[in-house]
Amino acid sequence: MQFDYEIDPQVIECNSFAMIRELADLSTFDAEQTQVAMRVIHSAGDPALAAQLRFSAGACDAGRRALAAQAPILCDVEMVKQGLTKRMLARPAQCFLNADGVSAIAQARGETRSMAALEFWGPHLAGSVVIIGNAPTALFRLLEILASDPSLGRPALVIGIPVGFVGAAESKQALWDCHQTLGIECITLLGRQGGSAIAASVCNALLRCNRGELY
Repeated sequence: MQFDYEIDPQVIECNSFAMIRELADLSTFDAEQTQVAMRVIHSAGDPALAAQLRFSAGACDAGRRALAAQAPILCDVEMVKQGLTKRMLARPAQCFLNADGVSAIAQARGETRSMAALEFWGPHLAGSVVIIGNAPTALFRLLEILASDPSLGRPALVIGIPVGFVGAAESKQALWDCHQTLGIECITLLGRQGGSAIAASVCNALLRCNRGELY
């Protein structure tokens, strides 16, 4: 059994992004935002997602600068961490979901482990790149933490793209509605769609921008 299909990875990628430019409305984005939008669309296979993407005014610039400065990268789940392009990372991303004590905290409080894991983010939060791609509860808890302590160090960028039917759309709308009040830059995808692959693709796009790998 034989099939006729493209096997050259560079050709596959180039052709994919050429098709995305044809199929998606990218007219509202600047050059860096376009690179992010195309990676998001590529990861989901859905050109319509461009309409749901939201960028705060300085999001891409802040994210690129933080990544270039080897800032901490904080992930809500291991799937996000594993989705990042390792060859482009100056330091490993961090995920505390399985850290000692997280389960106990979650059980004692009657909350998700993703929420409890944020207890370990404090020392790493200032100037970091936060990527939440799975748990709406983690995004809500992050917003609560930042709102409760104005003196707490702010992340350089919050990539908030959790997926699901309970709280996902609401948590992303909350991020978008209050990011200016909280003094944070953010990139999000409004609605129920999202997930680890899409969230990781945003960071990967910024990493590629820093390396001049553009489509």
